[in-house]
Amino acid sequence: MSRVTLFVDVILPLSVPNLYTYRVPYDWNDSIAVGQRVVVQFGKGKLYSALVRRVHEVPPKQYAAKYIESILDEFPVVNEKQFALWEWMSGYYMCTIGDVMIAALPGGLRLSSETKLILHQDYKEKLPTTDLSDKEFLILDALELRDVLSLNDVSAIVEQKTVYPLIKPMIEKGIVVIQEELKERYKPKIETFVTLANAYDSEEQLKTLFDQLEKKAGKQLDVLMAYIKLSERYSKNKKEVRKKDIVKMVDGADAAIKGLVKKNVLDLYEAEVGRLTAFENENKVTQLNDIQQQTFDLINKQFNEGKDVALLHGVTSSGKTEIYVKMIEEVLAEGKQVLYLLPEIALTTQIINRLKKYFGEAVGVYHSKFNENERVEVWKSVLSSTFKVQRLKTGDQNSVEQEEQATTTLNSELSNYKLIIGARSALFLPFDNLGLIIVDEEHDSSFKQYDPAPRYNARDSAIFLGHIHKAKTLLGSATPSVESYFNAQEGKYGFAEMKQRFGGIQMPEILIADVKEASKRKEMKSHFSPMLLDHIALALQNKEQVILFQNRRGFAPQLECDTCAWVPQCTNCDVSLTYHKNTNQLRCHYCGYSVKPPTKCAACGDTNIKMKGFGTEKIEEELAIFYPAAKIARMDLDTTRSKFAHQHIIQDFEDGNIDILVGTQMVTKGLDFDNVSMVGILNADSMLNFPDFRAFERSYQLMAQVSGRAGRKNKRGKVIIQTHNPDHSIIQNVWNNDYLSMYTNQLLDRKNFHYPPYYRLIEITLIHKDLDLVNASSKFLADQLKLHFAKRVLGPEFPLVSRIRNLYHKNILLKVEREASVVQVKKILNEMITMFKNDTTFKPVRIQLDVDPM
Repeated sequence: MSRVTLFVDVILPLSVPNLYTYRVPYDWNDSIAVGQRVVVQFGKGKLYSALVRRVHEVPPKQYAAKYIESILDEFPVVNEKQFALWEWMSGYYMCTIGDVMIAALPGGLRLSSETKLILHQDYKEKLPTTDLSDKEFLILDALELRDVLSLNDVSAIVEQKTVYPLIKPMIEKGIVVIQEELKERYKPKIETFVTLANAYDSEEQLKTLFDQLEKKAGKQLDVLMAYIKLSERYSKNKKEVRKKDIVKMVDGADAAIKGLVKKNVLDLYEAEVGRLTAFENENKVTQLNDIQQQTFDLINKQFNEGKDVALLHGVTSSGKTEIYVKMIEEVLAEGKQVLYLLPEIALTTQIINRLKKYFGEAVGVYHSKFNENERVEVWKSVLSSTFKVQRLKTGDQNSVEQEEQATTTLNSELSNYKLIIGARSALFLPFDNLGLIIVDEEHDSSFKQYDPAPRYNARDSAIFLGHIHKAKTLLGSATPSVESYFNAQEGKYGFAEMKQRFGGIQMPEILIADVKEASKRKEMKSHFSPMLLDHIALALQNKEQVILFQNRRGFAPQLECDTCAWVPQCTNCDVSLTYHKNTNQLRCHYCGYSVKPPTKCAACGDTNIKMKGFGTEKIEEELAIFYPAAKIARMDLDTTRSKFAHQHIIQDFEDGNIDILVGTQMVTKGLDFDNVSMVGILNADSMLNFPDFRAFERSYQLMAQVSGRAGRKNKRGKVIIQTHNPDHSIIQNVWNNDYLSMYTNQLLDRKNFHYPPYYRLIEITLIHKDLDLVNASSKFLADQLKLHFAKRVLGPEFPLVSRIRNLYHKNILLKVEREASVVQVKKILNEMITMFKNDTTFKPVRIQLDVDPM
């Protein structure tokens, strides 16, 4: 054992700028390693699980180093490549490394002394088979009396300062859970399996049994035959069969199975079935057509010539996914890992189903709808065996044997999780050997994290992650972002294009419904033009499906007094309340404040209050009046809050249980439905008129993407766009499927007005509950910045919604030429902010930085 005095620099799960140094007890010198979690005391007696970033022998000069309280992990949970990504993100997005740690690590790997513990809902079932120590029984007794305990409470009960070593095994044994997990409580999927008793392994014994059952119990014989048939279908080596599959094959199977169990012919047992093991590998082989093969070869050629990033611009339904699959096959064959990023959880459902057919159990899924336990499981499954190899090199036989025993389960799972599909949080998984990163629908703003820090773009971070791993990154979209297309045209990225739909299917026919003209003629029925209603009716008559897109949820955007124009406002935010009919509430979409609709105007007292505008909920209700026989469903934030809500809606639509699907932008993103013949865009103008320099680009992307849902398999689809301005350039671009014109016009505007891709943006937001203080502080900071950056500074200005949750916001925008040193700019900006925070007048004001705001 080494007697050298070791110190560790740790990352704390707090927004503090620096690493903090602790001393390692001598006894732990041989156990401590970079990437492990350790329990440390920080602040006034609070305990945190921190991450070891460096191990060294240099004590801190500014303070006396405290001892670490305990080591939580036998082996590191974060590797060097992850740390490299975290440190880049911390620098580029101007946040602390603690902010990145909070975003990156699953909550189950982050504990603090304020963490609350509760009893697991099934703890009583597990008690008879679980060995608990005396102190664990004390915690259990306390929880049965008090329901909830903080870790400080636990520390007092067991009279022990460090309680992490006690809590960790209790969580693993299923006796307690972290209270945060209740936000999305996970119920494991339990299924009953049937196995044949060992006494009937031989063919002779089975034949005797068949003869006995044939004479006396025909139904039991049918069950046994079904069992044998299914067991052969599942696997030659597996004897277990799902009970529900037998029940589907044989009427009255339940009673017959019970009879066979009593006769000791069959055994029943329950087992947890993971959602990722629901599909068998069908060993499908990717067959590319000529255009796909040429595109695939071109991308590979560019990668081989030294391009690390390539952009695939393929129209909707051109077969981009097949190219992704072919590239994944090649990378997996080399023994490397693949990360497949998607902007929305909704998309993972369809993509999982498609990729499972090719890669089976090699596919893992990771996104925010998983609870903390599930995320930790995926995290551990992706963990590389690098650390095992490092230990083997030390020659410590005891260490080797311990690790082999400890990682048996982990290594069995490692072989499965070679391809990870996920939303932006999957970027942080502990990959060790990435060979390819695919960013599908790369233009999508959902790749940007808005709150809290780090406010990162997963697409750009994925490119840097690829650089760390020396992996290739493929960006794909039917409507690429202006920045990515610009980089491809400038030669920074490789580029490939697919202008035709797969199988020669035509692009949809796009029709423009002039709402202004129809309103003049009094032909509008509520918010529907005659053209739209007629085509919906025709599609339903032909037993085809319809998607309607309205980028606003709720029933009506606002209520308004018809006499004095008063509009109910949120009490906490400067925004009008949206009416939701299903709950009969006015609700704020920023802070969640809700109230019953008023019966009279709060200003003038008149009862003549009308609804203005329309959301998805109102569309759903009015469609039921026009088409009473149609099955109508809605897909927006309100209907997809639960874990599997996306999956259920998409599956119902695929199965034909829904005729008309009304949705927000969730329905625009890469979903593939066989029977959709018509798509309606109900209000194109609301997108075009949004005050943002990206409004035209986003409008084109949304309309082109939702149009791509029409006629995807065997028939040319139709798209109807309702607008007051049919001659608008973006409407015409969508009508002509002319991405290049949109791109060229946008590029000219952005060059003239100093926006990306020619300039980088950094948005500085000042936040406080006192309006006067926000005004004064923002003016002071803007004036100071202008001394250094001159005309590159815009503002301060209030955003569209200037007050949220009773906090006022004011923005300053910094525009920096792409040729300028962004590192130097950020250094000056950080110095200015430090100076600002040292001013006692402005110390209470919170500053929020957003690099590359979307």
